[in-house]
Amino acid sequence: MDPAERPLQQPIEERELSGEWPSQRTGKRPKLDKFFRAMVKYGASDLHIRPGTPPYLRVDTMIKPTTSDPPTAEEIEAMASELMTAKQAAFFTEHGSIDVAYEVPGGDRFRVNVYRQRGRVSMAVRRVTRDIPDFATLHLPAVLEKISQAHQGLVLISGPTGSGKSTTIASMLEYINTHRPCHIVTIEDPIEFLHENRKALISQREIGIDAESFESALKYLMREDPDVVLIGEMRDRDTFQAALQASQTGHLVFGTVHASGAAQTIGRVLDLFPADSRDLVRQALAFNLRAVICQLLLPSIAPGVRRVPAVEILLSSPSVRQLIEDRRDTELPDLIRAGEQEGMKTFTRSLLELIEQGFIDPKVAYDHAPNVDELKMVMKGITTSRTGLVGR
Repeated sequence: MDPAERPLQQPIEERELSGEWPSQRTGKRPKLDKFFRAMVKYGASDLHIRPGTPPYLRVDTMIKPTTSDPPTAEEIEAMASELMTAKQAAFFTEHGSIDVAYEVPGGDRFRVNVYRQRGRVSMAVRRVTRDIPDFATLHLPAVLEKISQAHQGLVLISGPTGSGKSTTIASMLEYINTHRPCHIVTIEDPIEFLHENRKALISQREIGIDAESFESALKYLMREDPDVVLIGEMRDRDTFQAALQASQTGHLVFGTVHASGAAQTIGRVLDLFPADSRDLVRQALAFNLRAVICQLLLPSIAPGVRRVPAVEILLSSPSVRQLIEDRRDTELPDLIRAGEQEGMKTFTRSLLELIEQGFIDPKVAYDHAPNVDELKMVMKGITTSRTGLVGR
């Protein structure tokens, strides 16, 4: 067999069964260290290493090749070997893929997925930073501070992939961390920001490294005495049910959903459940929901600002609860529009503010507006209501 195509062979007899990496025992930095430092230098979120091609970095969502020489299969095997314990090496040999983590003391953390493709060992590295921006730095509405002050309920952050959901949640958790003595437990896949204990105690669990699956992590969640919980993604019924139960028992729960608006977020959650149980889920959701924050990341024209979020915000209120219970989700956008003075916000209003503040070009706003005609009207000083046109 071609050496480049054979599975990574781990010299188990040379490893400490205590779970240390070879580089930990020798005190030497792993060969991947230069790539870790390059990721920090260029602000890269991801690194891809494959045999025969130069390493690639993902910077500002774009994948770009580096000028480094293409590594050989043997070199990649050696780099991966340095990061794995005996148990991890055996798992990789059997399954062909494994997640391992490396943390620079006092610096960033790196999640390394070692996998086989075309019979060869490759690696995908995700950088996890300690630099957590606050609401003002992210250009997020001030109402997120009020939402973060809640002690119980469910907060859903929705939007497409790459819309900044994880960054927004990290900022909200960091606000809690600096203002409230409590225990924050996160279940993430992967961990994207590292939180340090401030007023709060923070326990971060990563799927594939600290827990086998979301299901196993959620099974013991309540035994960990949490006050605030982050469940990285509401991807199935069991995950959302666990989040809902935690919010019903006096916890503040954050979760992410792939949806394009507040009403769609409610619908996406309900679609996880069979039709005959959705009314009960609606009642629980209506009572425990605190907020839905749906966002998009848009390219900015402001100096020194690369991207800004456009957000739609739904806050819990008696009217919101009534609409959810009565299956009138399609009326939620009208209610958000009517509640803008109380902190709610439509995408149209958010886009208008970003234009007025000089953050985005009107053409970008038109391309992402849920209703282009409405946006053009409010830009001319006209707003719409369900009964017609009214002066702004």
